Amino acid sequence: MNLHPLNDHIFLEPLEEEKTTKSGIVLPETAEKQKPIKGKVVAVGPGKLLENGQRAPMSVKVGNVVLFKKYGPDELEVDGKKYLVGEEADILAIIE
Repeated sequence: MNLHPLNDHIFLEPLEEEKTTKSGIVLPETAEKQKPIKGKVVAVGPGKLLENGQRAPMSVKVGNVVLFKKYGPDELEVDGKKYLVGEEADILAIIE
């Protein structure tokens, strides 16, 4: 199924954090239950419609890895795969 978000909506594939830190510290199970705040952009809309009829260009593109607000995007499942969908304003930064 192809996803085509509308306006400034973005579909994200949540990226799971590692269970062990680089220094070897094992994270407890409670840390796993936290919502992810990092994801890979899998689909973007055409941009927010402005009052003058123009569309604002999107700041992110498919393939970007981004940080987003912890409780900003909504969770949904499409064809058995979990996605997060939110607005461009939910994105805090692009990770390069």
